[in-house]
Amino acid sequence: MGRRNKGDSLTTTSTHEAIEARVEGLTVVTEFLKTASANSDVTALRWMDGEDWKSMTFGELKAAVARVAAGLQARGVQRGDRVVLMIRNRYEFHIADLAVLVLGATPVSIYNSSSSDQIEYLVGHCEAKFAILEDEGFLDRFAPVRAQLPNLEAIFLIDGSGGDGTWADLLAAEPIDLDSCANVAQPSDLATIIYTSGTTGNPKGVMLDHANICWTLEALRESFDLQEMVGQRVVSYLPMAHIAERATSHYGSAMMGYEVACCPDPGQIAAYAREVKPNIMFGVPRVWEKIYSGVNAALSADPEKKEKVDEAVAAAIPIVEKMALGTASQEEIDTYGFLDAVAFSTIRGLVGLDELVLAVTGAAPMAPDMFRWFRAIGVPIAEIYGMSESSGPITFAPYRVKAGSVGPAVPGVTVALAEDGEVIFRGGNVFKGYLNDAEKTAETIDDDGWVHTGDIGELDEDGYLKIVDRKKELIITAGGKNISPANLESALKSIPLVGQACAIGDNRPFVSALVVLDPDVAPVWAAEHGLEGKSLAELANEPSVLAAINEGLAEAMGVFNNAERVKKVKVLGDEWLPDSELLTPTSKLKRRGIHSTFSDEIESLYS
Repeated sequence: MGRRNKGDSLTTTSTHEAIEARVEGLTVVTEFLKTASANSDVTALRWMDGEDWKSMTFGELKAAVARVAAGLQARGVQRGDRVVLMIRNRYEFHIADLAVLVLGATPVSIYNSSSSDQIEYLVGHCEAKFAILEDEGFLDRFAPVRAQLPNLEAIFLIDGSGGDGTWADLLAAEPIDLDSCANVAQPSDLATIIYTSGTTGNPKGVMLDHANICWTLEALRESFDLQEMVGQRVVSYLPMAHIAERATSHYGSAMMGYEVACCPDPGQIAAYAREVKPNIMFGVPRVWEKIYSGVNAALSADPEKKEKVDEAVAAAIPIVEKMALGTASQEEIDTYGFLDAVAFSTIRGLVGLDELVLAVTGAAPMAPDMFRWFRAIGVPIAEIYGMSESSGPITFAPYRVKAGSVGPAVPGVTVALAEDGEVIFRGGNVFKGYLNDAEKTAETIDDDGWVHTGDIGELDEDGYLKIVDRKKELIITAGGKNISPANLESALKSIPLVGQACAIGDNRPFVSALVVLDPDVAPVWAAEHGLEGKSLAELANEPSVLAAINEGLAEAMGVFNNAERVKKVKVLGDEWLPDSELLTPTSKLKRRGIHSTFSDEIESLYS
């Protein structure tokens, strides 16, 4: 396939071959055993038990892995088998996943929202012989399709009974000698299969082997460039079926020694952050948007105070950008230090982000203005770009950050643009193909080893990548104009009252949008404007709310040309929730579901 000249590509720091040499022969198992042996008294996992925090050291984690591995082995789990895991973000997940790996088998996490039909497809497609489920509620979804899964020999339940065995049964086994099992799993064995949460068709099974994981974690270790990785606190709250969570918390703990606080309810992430005070935090944009909205809603209760904070943020933004690039003067650094002391440090402390050394946003674009706001208040946020097929990261600049960019290629990865602007990459993070689907594998990985991401991008003179949009999601208006919905949606969410947005316009005479009221900001705004006590659904039809949003719309669309601008919006009251017909588990828009659910509202925009 023809490409733009290779001046449009960038390989940073260590080469692919250099990283490959450093991880040669390693597996997730060998690295976990090194971590656990060197840090046996260091806390590995923390979780809430009722109102109390409990914890487990790496030594205790290793002992639990040895017992569960023995229990699974006694029931017949052996090298090459697949074991499905359907568990929320609980400490038992980490034990189970590692125990399966110790035996040379492959753990396969599936989304906890999976329906019976989806379970039948996923478990059947990966030919799983065993499953470990959280409770009887999950078991109830397996029951209707169990007869259609002849390869599934046994189901183990962590809580409750009714399966073929319990977590207590597995833990009761005499521990196996983990050191003697260290080399059962080989670098070329599958460490996991990640099923894409696509919005159309059956999900594809992304095969990642131990070599992929070890290579990628070594590249991330080099990117982070932290003096000490062991003991860095993280909160685990995204689905374990998502590569970002697995790489950040699970593999990060096993291979880098992170202390992981397990948050089984993602809606509680803000409360957990205040309690845990994480050092490293990954969040999809919606998580950061809710923090941003919550802070600004609270500040709005004191307009004078909010005005001062807004002024401080405006003054800090250019200074922080210079500080990131090492060009700030001492006077500017001192000015920022003063602003931080009198305003920003307090804000960070209130939301539990005052001990962050690295904050990461990814999985979808974040509005540049919001990104700059977080960096201005001292949250060291950086945007990462990647996919399941890249074992997680493709580009990332943790420290030399440019707002609106997802950074340069991570160490060892080469990024380029195809002739049509599609982002392509290659490196040791390239997946091993889609399970049982050679045709789609060939469509994604070309003959030269380049993975075609499906995203349209731009590379600047420093090799920093900007994502324009998904190729398949570009809006083509009736007038033939190609428009990025993601850019419009990001701009729409800069309107204070708007929390979520979906641009409409394919084969339409102009672009419109559905916008959802922000559940944190809208009630505060309503109270200030004499509408206290009204529901979000009622506010969505209030003339003053519509007028405020339309006023914000004019400003938000100012940077776009006339053909691109959103001309009309329909305001909705009910928040779109993750893992639904409207959003994926990581809050990406399911455009087909949104268009179907709100077809009448969309048609009203063009009537």
